[in-house]
Amino acid sequence: MAAKEGKKKTGIELLGDAFAQCKAESRRAVSPFVTAGDPDGKSTSAILDSICTAGATCCELGVPYSDPIADGPVIQASYTRALNAGMTLTKMFDIVSAFSKSHSMPLLAMASYSLIYRNGIKTFVKRGQESGLAGFVVPDLPLEESDELDTQCRLAGLALVRLVTPTTPPERAREIARRSTGFLYCVSVAGVTGERTALPENLLERIQWLREESDVPILVGFGISTAEQAKEVAAVADGVIVGSAVVRCIERAKSGTSMADAAGDFVRELVEACRLN
Repeated sequence: MAAKEGKKKTGIELLGDAFAQCKAESRRAVSPFVTAGDPDGKSTSAILDSICTAGATCCELGVPYSDPIADGPVIQASYTRALNAGMTLTKMFDIVSAFSKSHSMPLLAMASYSLIYRNGIKTFVKRGQESGLAGFVVPDLPLEESDELDTQCRLAGLALVRLVTPTTPPERAREIARRSTGFLYCVSVAGVTGERTALPENLLERIQWLREESDVPILVGFGISTAEQAKEVAAVADGVIVGSAVVRCIERAKSGTSMADAAGDFVRELVEACRLN
């Protein structure tokens, strides 16, 4: 969807509008994951445009890092390709800036906390705000060390999406759910990202419990690789996050144009699968 002129909205407001539109259209949210700079910056811009046109609710833009924490082999390989192609933090922010000037689909940077800390928390958040990011997903952010980043994000109006895993103790999960902004990232399975053939049997129970602890939408990620799985999750959650399957789809394409088309076609399938009627 194209950006509309007028007072600039905060990242949290953009996400809220995107989720409200999903509700009005009787569908669940679809948030693809794309690695910035895979295979290059120009291709990433084309891919973002394509998945936006396909109806993605928002998109996580992975910031390539040489030592990824929770990423499986598919996303790790995409980080390596992006870094080898010369992707930098500045170039990533440039991609976001160019995109946000003409589109209203919210972009969230998925970045390692060590990268944010090394660049200076206040500086990193400011650059994100200035570029048009809606917020951050920080998989390795310790709850006990998150106050400064949380404060800076709130001051900037940016979401700080937190993750709850199957092994997170209840009291800790309750605090994470309470403090997450934008949406809550429910990790479906323990381990690293990647495509899986089946979803855990207790997923519905976990989502129902989290709904009682959080007032933001709950999106499920890790292991969702097909439209059929997305439809299954959409029946119980507010949306799905699809990473490795999107990255693999891009990897298998032969050129920048076909990569964008392939990503858009796959996201379109996910969007249709997440309709409630």
